[in-house]
Amino acid sequence: MRLSDEKITHLTHVALRGLLQKGVISLSGEEGQIRRQMRRVIIKELKIAEDIDKAVREKLHSYSKKIPEGSAEWDVLYRKFFREELVRHGRI
Repeated sequence: MRLSDEKITHLTHVALRGLLQKGVISLSGEEGQIRRQMRRVIIKELKIAEDIDKAVREKLHSYSKKIPEGSAEWDVLYRKFFREELVRHGRI
């Protein structure tokens, strides 16, 4: 999933503000530096999700029986393979 730079920046502001308001964290560093690190993590995770999506789609397209994208069977297999890839990448 692609997010614009503005959306990622907005997410970091909202997330950091929410964590501070709920008292989940307290700042020990400069807020801008913390948001930049959050931004790097978000971008990294989105890249991993894109790579997993690509691998899952390639796997589904490699089947000799063509499964129409969006069909119930395709959705079930996509979710199954996506989860397997998440486990393989250590995300679950």
